[in-house]
Amino acid sequence: MAEETQKPAAASETPPPTEQVVEKPITENDPLPPAPEPEPEAPETGKPTTEEAIEEAIEAEKSSKPVEEDKIVQSTSFKEESNVVGELPDPEKKALDELKLLIQEALNKHEFTAPPPPPPPAKEEEKVPEPVKVKEASEEPKPEEAKPEEAKAEEETKPEESSKTEVETPVEAAPAAVEVEAKEEEKTPPPPAEVAETVVVAEVVETVTAIVDEDGAKTVEAIEETIIAVSAPAAVEEAAPAEVTPAEEPKEEDAIPIQPEEVYVWGIPLLGDERSDTILLKFLRARDFKVKEAFTMIKNTVIWRKQFGIDSLLEEDLGNEWDKVVFMHGFDKEGHPVCYNVFGEFQNKELYQNTFADDEKRTKFLRWRIQLLEKSIRKLDFSPSGICTLVQVNDLKNFSGLKRELRLATNQALQLLQDNYPEFVAKQVFINVPWWYLAFNRMISPFFTQRTKSKFVFAGPSKSSDALFKYIAPEQVPVQYGGLSREGEQEFATVDAATEITVKPAAKHIIEFPADEKSILVWELRVLGWDVSYGAEFVPSAEGSYTVIVSKTRKIAPIDEPVISDTYKIGEPGKVVLTVDNQSSKKKKLLYRSKTKPTSD
Repeated sequence: MAEETQKPAAASETPPPTEQVVEKPITENDPLPPAPEPEPEAPETGKPTTEEAIEEAIEAEKSSKPVEEDKIVQSTSFKEESNVVGELPDPEKKALDELKLLIQEALNKHEFTAPPPPPPPAKEEEKVPEPVKVKEASEEPKPEEAKPEEAKAEEETKPEESSKTEVETPVEAAPAAVEVEAKEEEKTPPPPAEVAETVVVAEVVETVTAIVDEDGAKTVEAIEETIIAVSAPAAVEEAAPAEVTPAEEPKEEDAIPIQPEEVYVWGIPLLGDERSDTILLKFLRARDFKVKEAFTMIKNTVIWRKQFGIDSLLEEDLGNEWDKVVFMHGFDKEGHPVCYNVFGEFQNKELYQNTFADDEKRTKFLRWRIQLLEKSIRKLDFSPSGICTLVQVNDLKNFSGLKRELRLATNQALQLLQDNYPEFVAKQVFINVPWWYLAFNRMISPFFTQRTKSKFVFAGPSKSSDALFKYIAPEQVPVQYGGLSREGEQEFATVDAATEITVKPAAKHIIEFPADEKSILVWELRVLGWDVSYGAEFVPSAEGSYTVIVSKTRKIAPIDEPVISDTYKIGEPGKVVLTVDNQSSKKKKLLYRSKTKPTSD
């Protein structure tokens, strides 16, 4: 049997996929059309759209050769753009500056919290009726209609006094008399508006009557002059209070400066922070640096967050029944947090009914999903050089895309994520992908932009672990997906790096851990799919010493424990030797790591 030396190796190479030229591409963050059926959402993350489309893809694939599961379908690796403003191209810098100006103007006007104030036509309406009202009163030539009953009674009882007054009052003195009476009225409390108007009109009529009796030739001219002279002060007197009140209000408002509102998104202000540029660039990239569209998207997102109650949602207790459906676990090789979406969990009928049975339950699940995403985003580093995106791993094992309730809930969640969480996904990795899903993806792939396709990775069941290890280190991958990360207290943590080796068919691999002093050696080992033999022994360095069997050689089946953990207390210099014998016809992925602890002796 051939033997291999201990040499770490990278993950198995994957052939590059074929690229397709798209005439009319859709981008990952294009807004969804207002049609009742949200089909365009699914292409963004590879989700199926309708039952008919899936069935057509299945039928088309059946007529062709079956999909090969031993390949990882992927496009050219996506490289995230820089968020450092100094490194941006000039057009992008200009777009960012324009967007900041629009946001500052909106903050000054409080457009993120309240609608713009309506135009103030009230001032003009107040001015118009009052002069008209005085005019109408002054134009009435009939004393009977203008005189009050009390005035008529006084004229009847005292005709001599009224005639004396009328004879002694010349035409030129009429305005002066009215002004004197107006000054006397100012000393006393002002009467109601209607009464004041009636008194003024009565005085004018009396004066005009005297002029007519004295000199009939000046009747018409005197009436016109008197009406003009008297009505002018009356109009000013009545219009003054109405004009002063609205004129003073804007002066008071101008005296109190309006502070711009403060708007925060994911705990970061829209302006005034170095992290703010990172937030704004996400919206700009989602709208292909079209400033007005990006501004509208930001405004709609802020309004939606207030309506949805994001701040209070973070404090809600929505239970833990979906903890196995969606969960955060570890980081990828570039430091992005990894979110796992396990659709196969909904094969549990009870969980499915508790999640999708009615609108209330679907809404609760959606709020739980948004809550988890919000908490994850709050842990990101939005500094210009920080990590501000996630890696999504979508496990499609036992996934049934034909269930209507699940599809509706998925589409609803996708629309919210697409509209309000732009550019938060660095990579979309689909594992345990069924053949019909790959067929469906082939059908809709021409509608993707190259940018969107470069974020997608598809792997069938036999290559799921390889796909994960390409982007995520084995020590960061959960044990159920082929990694070494397990829950509970363990000897190793995710910070303890593991070595990845490929064992060829019908080959044996030897691992050696040297030990020069007394200590306790701890190691753990895993072979994906197992079906190999494993043994461990300690070989002393001193001549004549005996080899110690640590773990007797045994055959390990795929259904046995996923990870072997072992220890050995070393009392003399030597080495621990692990042997992995692969007698199968397939190459095997071997993972291992070790560390030493001081002995208490």
